[in-house]
Amino acid sequence: MSDSLKNNNQPIITEDAIIIPRSRGKKTIEVDEELMSDIAELVHDQAAPALLNILTDLHPADIADIIDHLQETEDREYVFNLLDVTAASEVLLELESSIREGLLELLPQERISALVGQLDSDDAADIVAELSDFVAGRVLEEMPAEESAEVKELLRYPEDSAGGIMATEVVTVNQNDTVHQAIKKIRAIAKEIEDINIIYAVDDSETLCGKLTLKDLITNSPRQRINKVMAADVISVNVMTDQEEVANLMQKYDLISIPVVGDKLELLGLITIDDVVDVIQEEAAEDIGKMAGVTGTEVASATVFQVMRLRLPWLLLGFVGEMLSAVVLSEFQTSLEKIVMAAFFIPIIMAMGGNAGIQSSAIVVRGLATGEIWFGQIKQRLIKELGVSLSNGFILSSLLTLVSTLWFGDFWFGFAIGIALLIVVVNATVVGAVMPFILDKIKIDPAVSTGPFITTTNDALGLLIYFTSLSLIYLK
Repeated sequence: MSDSLKNNNQPIITEDAIIIPRSRGKKTIEVDEELMSDIAELVHDQAAPALLNILTDLHPADIADIIDHLQETEDREYVFNLLDVTAASEVLLELESSIREGLLELLPQERISALVGQLDSDDAADIVAELSDFVAGRVLEEMPAEESAEVKELLRYPEDSAGGIMATEVVTVNQNDTVHQAIKKIRAIAKEIEDINIIYAVDDSETLCGKLTLKDLITNSPRQRINKVMAADVISVNVMTDQEEVANLMQKYDLISIPVVGDKLELLGLITIDDVVDVIQEEAAEDIGKMAGVTGTEVASATVFQVMRLRLPWLLLGFVGEMLSAVVLSEFQTSLEKIVMAAFFIPIIMAMGGNAGIQSSAIVVRGLATGEIWFGQIKQRLIKELGVSLSNGFILSSLLTLVSTLWFGDFWFGFAIGIALLIVVVNATVVGAVMPFILDKIKIDPAVSTGPFITTTNDALGLLIYFTSLSLIYLK
């Protein structure tokens, strides 16, 4: 049995951090190949007592990591069913989405109802949304009426909106209450709320009026009114605000939570930092996939057919674009036959142009997504990118001219391909900087289209520039 399974309080040193298990509460553990080999062996032997001895004290995220790494669906189901309802509900939230969906399909409806009943409203809504309509309906029927109504309300909102990620559990007090009355209310609901960081003040119609902290309550007179203690300047978001915009706001203003309001400013829910971290990860993964020409979410557990469907459309688009490059090459067949050495430098011309374009576009796409850059800045951005591309292009083209001249002993040939590289780098950089602005302006997601567009145009235009330069300078 590996040392990682031993029950001790020794620090766990990982590549990124030193984790010190607490003497009370849940332990943390590093999930590695050695540990998974031991777990797989215990699962194969159906050694439930030994597995429970390991899992009982572990953090839910580590248990989820273990289940995610099990290869067989039956093994995942076996380990998950060993957990009690409280632990299983926490682990369920930490599982990879595709694996969670697979487990939910296998679990009996009664077990799902018990698990959902342990969760906060936002998490419960996320789980119910992954169920079939029939099972979701049965689960909602078995929940207490108040909790069921909350989940149904959350399910009305788009999953990528503020309403889709908010929780309805919010600590509120009336602005006309005294500090003493507010403390009594908070004590009464404390068991139902996991964390109490910010208290929100509302009026009689539940309109958001202000916010205050626990420190504000304990440092003011019990007879003081809440409207005299609260801060009236509250940053909030509408229930239909996109989740990415919510994440940007919380990042910009360093918020740990943000209230969600309706059209009449009535307080509907709360979004906390843990939900926003998930959003940032999702959006980053989505944007990276789009930049690579993958428009769906590709996960480790996806089948060959699922991955193929995600990648093939953009590969076909690239195929069409590269056919244009073949047409360009065919038009310069005579030049290639006359100077075979011209073919040696095609890869470096294409690669340098592509890299320059991707570098430029990545900065602009990210800036547009986070709100750091907007359409009105296109002129300033273009001037900056032109300066960068001319500087980098000059250095690269000088190096290429020097190397090719020394290699082949022909300065004019080296000069021609050096000029070609300079123009290709500038062209690709300008396209990479400008295209995201244009696509964003015409309501096309630049993260989806910019990458394939740059690759295709760079190859076709790059070849055209390369051979035109050779024809004008070297073959004149």
